[in-house]
Amino acid sequence: MGINQENGARSAEISRKTNETDIQLAFSVDGTGVSELETDVPFLNHMLDLFTKHGQFDLKVQARGDIEIDDHHTVEDIGICLGQTLREALGDKKGIKRYASVFVPMDEALAQVVIDISNRPHFEYRAQYPSAQVGSFSTELVQEFLWKFALEARVTLHVIVHYGQNTHHMIEAVFKALGRALDEATSIDPRVTGVPSTKGVL
Repeated sequence: MGINQENGARSAEISRKTNETDIQLAFSVDGTGVSELETDVPFLNHMLDLFTKHGQFDLKVQARGDIEIDDHHTVEDIGICLGQTLREALGDKKGIKRYASVFVPMDEALAQVVIDISNRPHFEYRAQYPSAQVGSFSTELVQEFLWKFALEARVTLHVIVHYGQNTHHMIEAVFKALGRALDEATSIDPRVTGVPSTKGVL
């Protein structure tokens, strides 16, 4: 894991290699919405691009995995790596807003993401999709990605898809909302002295 917090930059990078996946990932909280994504899962590339753009992050991912079995390990491990880099990039979390709640519509679909940069990993997920697949992508992997991200980032994450008819639209709204909520929760509030917790630590 590499961390860069010089000159106020909040970023980190990680390399993770297992018998199932080989991943290099670099994440910057204070970016410009630029993504460079090379994975074996095209639909995840699309979702991560939306997440990055709407969160105004910078994200680079190079990932290869055992997709001859299925996409599970690749999606899961990218979630792990993204969560770990977020946690490292935020450091002591001084000055952040900490909380955010964002609704995003995508045509007929409406998704909500509520987040607390809490150092207490917890995940709640309320979503029922009309179809089990979007192209070759299994919709159950959305939950797997989000849960592993929340666990490794040590955040409290609630994701609710209130309604929708098109599975692609519903998942797209989730990733856009995640980007925007995370952007707000990690933003610096000049009124905050230290960390935003009565405990004095997050």
